Amino acid sequence: PGQALARLLPAGGGAGLLRKGLRPAVPPTSWQAGQRVAEIRGEIRFGRGRGLLSADRRKDASRRAGSVQGGTRALRSKGMRLARANMAAAFRTAKQALHPFAKNNSCNPARIQLQWRCQLTAAAPVEVKKPKPQIQPEKRKPKTGILMLNMGGPETLGEVHDFLLRLFLDRDLMTLPVQNKLAPFIAKRRTPKIQEQYSQIGGGSPIKKWTATQGEAMVKLLDEMAPHSAPHKYYIGFRYVHPLTEEAIEQMEEEGVERAIAFTQYPQFSCSTTGSSLNAIYRYYNSKGAKPKMKWSTIDRWPTHPLLIQCFADHIQKELDLFPPNKRKDVVILFSAHSLPMSVVNRGDPYPQEVGATVQRVMEKLNYSNPYRLVWQSKVGPMPWLGPQTDETIKGLCQRGKRNLLLVPIAFTSDHIETLYELDIEYSQKLATECGVENIRRAESLNGNPLFAKALADLVCSHLQSNEICSKQLTLSCPLCVNPVCRETKSFFTSQEP
Repeated sequence: PGQALARLLPAGGGAGLLRKGLRPAVPPTSWQAGQRVAEIRGEIRFGRGRGLLSADRRKDASRRAGSVQGGTRALRSKGMRLARANMAAAFRTAKQALHPFAKNNSCNPARIQLQWRCQLTAAAPVEVKKPKPQIQPEKRKPKTGILMLNMGGPETLGEVHDFLLRLFLDRDLMTLPVQNKLAPFIAKRRTPKIQEQYSQIGGGSPIKKWTATQGEAMVKLLDEMAPHSAPHKYYIGFRYVHPLTEEAIEQMEEEGVERAIAFTQYPQFSCSTTGSSLNAIYRYYNSKGAKPKMKWSTIDRWPTHPLLIQCFADHIQKELDLFPPNKRKDVVILFSAHSLPMSVVNRGDPYPQEVGATVQRVMEKLNYSNPYRLVWQSKVGPMPWLGPQTDETIKGLCQRGKRNLLLVPIAFTSDHIETLYELDIEYSQKLATECGVENIRRAESLNGNPLFAKALADLVCSHLQSNEICSKQLTLSCPLCVNPVCRETKSFFTSQEP
């Protein structure tokens, strides 16, 4: 094998190295220069020993030797680079040729290459230490899991039907006669219309994208703010599309989360939204007949958090500044929130009051700079819903000469169909044109606002420090509640050890 290797090495490179005992081949000019330096230094030593050289001649000889030596180093460096390049080519060629001998340990190309390197460096064998595996932050076992709860939205047109089907089957959201049969019928009938609406906003809802963006920023801040409960990991738990709440819980259990926080992404509580998501958590464990491995608590509402209010105020002021200066003070701010059936409101659902509390704090932050109203959107069906409706309010204000309007989605923190289609297209374009609106704008949703991520992180951090399971309000059922699961859910959370 050694002879075969010698035959395969490039001429003037690897073969020369073998002949010289695996020393790098240095260009002849470099060897000659080295010999010349030795001769000059010999002359200096000989002359000094016999007193034959004067001080000036010795200095001159030293300078010549230094000059030649400097050139020698440059040549040697260049030669070494050339030799190593030739060696690399030789290794590759030899490895291919010696492959049939690989079973013989003495002819293993890897061993030959290792011996080559050891002789080349003329150094003692180097102990190769295996690097310790790096644990990536996202691969670490999460100690605290934050389950971000929301309704969700279909990412593609193909998901619209299943989204609607789950929505109309949810008895926490609505109660229909023979619901198991009527819900599929309604979902199938409404699918084409809703698909058309989603097609006009890009073919799907961006709510998952924004929730992930917010979650990533939140846990990054939390790892710095609360190292005692780190690592933190966010999980998305949607009610009507994947990833479903139940799927997220299963993942959290499998990953060994110790502390689980059910964090509603609706700032204002309603039994139809946050209540439905919390009921889903209770039903998950109840259906399995098992106790949770994780310790659960919940952030069930946060309508007046200071950073949330600041975010809304900043976005409103930004849009107000874009109105003509002579119209700015006359702009009517319409805070629009998703409406509720009056049957739900009359049972004592706290949602209307909490939305009103958010509006009041925002206007305080704005120093009541403009006239405003709280209005309600997204009514479905013939039954009475909480009003006044947003579209009817726009018509009424235009009839009374108020034609400069600013729409603010006060109960939504991320863009989805209610903001991108209903507010931006149906109201701001179609309806505004019909009514003769002069100027109409919509305040941007909170989406990727860094201050909003700080608000989320602060809410979780404060919740962890408080050692509370839930808010005091969650322990109180609606006075006229007709859903027994709500009471079971409240008992599930309040029974968790702090």
